[in-house]
Amino acid sequence: MATLRETPYSAFNFMVELEPGQGSEVQAGFAEVSGLNAEVTIAEYRNGNAPVNYVSKIPGIHKAGDVTLKRGIIGAQNIYQWLETVRAGKLSESKRNLVIKLMSEDRSEAVLTWKLRGAMPIKWTGPTLTAKGGGDVAMEELVLSVETLEQE
Repeated sequence: MATLRETPYSAFNFMVELEPGQGSEVQAGFAEVSGLNAEVTIAEYRNGNAPVNYVSKIPGIHKAGDVTLKRGIIGAQNIYQWLETVRAGKLSESKRNLVIKLMSEDRSEAVLTWKLRGAMPIKWTGPTLTAKGGGDVAMEELVLSVETLEQE
């Protein structure tokens, strides 16, 4: 349930549940979530005998955008194995319902929740490796196709 207040919440306290109950463990720890969006397509229509010269706009189908998850490489195979399930054509095992929770500053409660229904991986990107040294973290990225997005 969304919690209303006057000041905006910080964007750095969040949890991703790849499977129910998962989220606080390292394998589900992500550094970034982007692309949370929903869209309603519009159909334009005008009768030939309409007395005005503009179209009516009628809501059409709705869709959710692709969501990107990024995390540091920790040796966990869970998201790559999920991608392999999709590549093998196992549709019943490929689609999952994910939950993303924005947490309060003290991490005591979820203040806003997004439910991604029918999510499945469509792209995995490994880290950029360089021998120049430095303090960069090796990151992996997973792009998910999402059927519907709900916000609570």
